[in-house]
Amino acid sequence: MAPLYILAGTRTPFARMGTDLEAMDAADLGRHVTSALLTRTGIDPAEISEVIFGCVAQPVDAANVARVIALRAGIPFHVPASTVHRNCASGTEAVTTAAQRAATGQGDLFLVGGTESMSQIPLLFPHAAATKLARFQHAHSAGKKLARLASIKPRDLKPRIGLQLGLTDPFTGKLMGETAELLALEYDISRSEQDAFAAESHRKALNALDSFKREISPVPVHGRAITSDNGIRDDSTPDRLSRLRPLFDAHTGTVTAGNSSQLTDGAVALLVGTEAAAQRLDLEPLGRLSAFAYAGCDPERMGLGPIPAIERLRQQTGLEASRIDLVELNEAFAAQALAVLKELAHPKHSDRPRFEIPPENLNRRGGAIALGHPVGATGARLLLTALDQLHELRAHRALCTLCIGGGQGAALLLER
Repeated sequence: MAPLYILAGTRTPFARMGTDLEAMDAADLGRHVTSALLTRTGIDPAEISEVIFGCVAQPVDAANVARVIALRAGIPFHVPASTVHRNCASGTEAVTTAAQRAATGQGDLFLVGGTESMSQIPLLFPHAAATKLARFQHAHSAGKKLARLASIKPRDLKPRIGLQLGLTDPFTGKLMGETAELLALEYDISRSEQDAFAAESHRKALNALDSFKREISPVPVHGRAITSDNGIRDDSTPDRLSRLRPLFDAHTGTVTAGNSSQLTDGAVALLVGTEAAAQRLDLEPLGRLSAFAYAGCDPERMGLGPIPAIERLRQQTGLEASRIDLVELNEAFAAQALAVLKELAHPKHSDRPRFEIPPENLNRRGGAIALGHPVGATGARLLLTALDQLHELRAHRALCTLCIGGGQGAALLLER
């Protein structure tokens, strides 16, 4: 595969669900970050071959949200747009789809990214309620209307929580947090280990606040500018985190809100293209995507997804851990991230070569436990953060990897 060059990128601040960005839906967030990127680069939008955005909970009133984003951002009608969905890796799916488009000659310049408003994932009424309400509307006489209205029971009007449904695996019936509990048990990961990992995520993120300013394009909301991520806490110490109650097993559980990724709103946009496009636009690339891999795993252990993906990437490229300068591993849960690190370093169930990641190379600016996990955008955020660090450190190679709900993993190799 010819390398795909990342030419520019930016993101919104990431905001906890129900806070600073709750009034903006996925299309609004994507439109803002796309407009900010076009302003930052100064390119002619007519040069773009296609707009590709990842989104998990697409707004029902913005079908093909990528097209809505593109048009609202002023990208000309003739530029096509498509929305991609690979759960937590939807943001990377947008990038790798662009790479495949470029490799087959279907364009040389793409505006890609991911967007998610977890605040605006709707409540859903059961299908039975919709059926009964439809019958009520189609009744012609007052008597029939009353009879059909009387058939609607209180249980029919009990809403289903869309967010909870989205975080439940439809194959296993397990919540994502329950899969993390399983990994904590199987890999003997204690509550104290998880809380220490979570506290370290916040500490690293606090130390990186100035660096995040290079990533973020402020968002105006109700007359004020939202300029920074609001999930990073300076009081998330292991001691304070240890006081939180388990979310999924009150008696023996170890996974809490404090050692899990935060539910978050946000969007990321990247301008990517071929070497020829970079030269034509006179843009100095941030780096290049030199290889990528996706792989499946047991949905009950979906958090281990990075392991087969990294192994597939290693088989493609011969990559060894010693040649990687930094790693961005999405922190869906502390237990999940720790299980991945343990299994990579000391494989339990196969003769796969060891792939040990030094702690000093891992998530140097913190991760989703501190920053949040707007699921459709996170994959693109990992790439943006990794590229900025490669420049800051004058390093050469970064690995970005994440688990994917439903039992998959993604691994992408970036080079400066």
